[in-house]
Amino acid sequence: MTSEQTEPKKKRTFLDRHATLERSGTLLLVASLLVVSVGGIVEIAPLFYLENTIEDVEGMRPYSPLELAGRDIYVREGCYVCHSQMIRPMRDEVERYGHYSLAAESQYDHPFQWGSKRTGPDVARVGGRYSDEWHVDHLSDPQSVVPESVMPKYAFLSDVMVDGKYIQATMKTHRFVGVPYSDEMIETAQADFLAQSDPDADWDGLLERYPGAQTRNFDGAAGVSEMDALISYLQMLGTLVDFSTFTPDASR
Repeated sequence: MTSEQTEPKKKRTFLDRHATLERSGTLLLVASLLVVSVGGIVEIAPLFYLENTIEDVEGMRPYSPLELAGRDIYVREGCYVCHSQMIRPMRDEVERYGHYSLAAESQYDHPFQWGSKRTGPDVARVGGRYSDEWHVDHLSDPQSVVPESVMPKYAFLSDVMVDGKYIQATMKTHRFVGVPYSDEMIETAQADFLAQSDPDADWDGLLERYPGAQTRNFDGAAGVSEMDALISYLQMLGTLVDFSTFTPDASR
């Protein structure tokens, strides 16, 4: 009897079987697709049974025409590259920036401005933290208020005047992707755009359509400039939800 016949057959372990999978490109591809498919189904399938994946929060509304224009300037100038708009539910972030960000606060953002890098601080709750004059100085010459800042100067925004000529088209585009702008909002868009930063305007209709909108001359100069629009956007960030009365829906 040979030694091969007398020696017991070695039982294959899990690692032995896994080695076979690693040596076969086809088997590895099939197994990977299977794992990804199962994981995707587990994450995505439940969403089809929810009426809404975003919790409705009192106070949230679409951007006013001037705020929307300011947001477009914010995106155009690449502010999102250095400033995130997402406060994570961690103690150090909540103590520094305020209440953690809610999904509802970004429901009208196309695209959203969460960000993944902070060269400068998060601005999700920057609204009301600084005066309009501070924002004008900071945007015009960042180093004049924050000496160590590496932010470029945006003084030219004060010199670029805007009249809201295309704001209706912008709002129609946002409505097409789900933002609930009404026909009245779009019809009065240009008038609301010019009125929000005009101290002599009648703001009653604007405030009825956009509760909580801040109405004043943001840059302190005559006319409506890109500086007005950008500051109006920055000053409303994080101000729409009253977190002193907000209670998360534990069922969601």
